[in-house]
Amino acid sequence: MSGHSKWATTKHKKAVIDAKRGKMFAKLIKNVEVAARTGGGDPAGNPTLFDAIQKAKKSSVPNDNIDRAVKRGSGLEAGGADWQTIMYEGYGPAGVAILIECLTDNRNRAATEVRTALTRNGGTFADAGSVSYLFNRKGVVLVPSGGLSEDDLMLAVLDAGAEEINDLGESFEVVSEPTDLIAVRTALQEADIEYDSAETSLVPTMTVPVDEEAARKVFKLIDALEDCDDVQNIYANFDVSDEVMAAIDA
Repeated sequence: MSGHSKWATTKHKKAVIDAKRGKMFAKLIKNVEVAARTGGGDPAGNPTLFDAIQKAKKSSVPNDNIDRAVKRGSGLEAGGADWQTIMYEGYGPAGVAILIECLTDNRNRAATEVRTALTRNGGTFADAGSVSYLFNRKGVVLVPSGGLSEDDLMLAVLDAGAEEINDLGESFEVVSEPTDLIAVRTALQEADIEYDSAETSLVPTMTVPVDEEAARKVFKLIDALEDCDDVQNIYANFDVSDEVMAAIDA
């Protein structure tokens, strides 16, 4: 019986990972399609598309899927949807501020999905502007730390406009003004430093420390929001200590 239980558990975990991967692929492909529509289908002349393709490739999205998304976005192939970006604002457990960015072809469906996920998981919808002022748009590049020192990274990106480097353990986060994102990315390329993603992101100006109980509730809410097909990105201002994170992982 224990063998069967173990197999069932493993199968369930794999199904969850595969489902997440399927959703992640869909979101990354959507990003590529929108970037191609907005700035044209040539990555060399469209930095947003270049970064969207890089991120999709890093996440093992098949090249065929990426190519078709570029063609749909740039009008070379039929089938592209009329994607709209909508930002919803809300509060999670422990008063955590949450911004939910949707990329959707149906505003009503997106709003219903987000509202349902929030209310079922201890969150509340907030009026426009009541949460967004707590975040600034920044350029964020994630660099895997494997064998790379913070000093080496600093030397490579400082003159390109990097404002700060945060050590996240397995990777470094390089933060800049959005207008300096391409310069930072180019500096990394010229220094032969690999990076996982380069994109604009919303960074909180102040954070809310959460204990283990609140952290579990916040993660549950974020999981529910990420399961919504229309939700593209989630930004929140909670701060989890290493000790709380270790307790949750255990």
